[in-house]
Amino acid sequence: MINDGVGDQRSPDQAGKETPAGAGVIQYAWCGAWVVVAHGSYDVHSIKPLAAALQAAAGKHAKVVLDTSGVTFADSSFLNLLIHTHQTAPLRVVAPAPQLQRLLELTGADTVLEVRDTLREAAAS
Repeated sequence: MINDGVGDQRSPDQAGKETPAGAGVIQYAWCGAWVVVAHGSYDVHSIKPLAAALQAAAGKHAKVVLDTSGVTFADSSFLNLLIHTHQTAPLRVVAPAPQLQRLLELTGADTVLEVRDTLREAAAS
């Protein structure tokens, strides 16, 4: 079960929010971290639900982890969101797919953000 932070407990499949572009967001507390799970394709048209989730998480939680293992596409709006979120609160990025890892490396964002292989590593850092 997931506690969304306002007393509502749901299973992971019920806690997600779908966007028109097929991107989705799931959130839950785990091992002292607030985990935001992003899945699907993110661009300027589909970024808003993820942006709202990360902004709220960064404002409320000391440890925010973004699980990107399900991200199939990410453009500059996604990268911009990660950097802006990190300026509010340290952001840990977990399990980026090769395309996203390459984007982080090419832009140098991997030297600013905490990029981890597993959720366990990110929650422990």
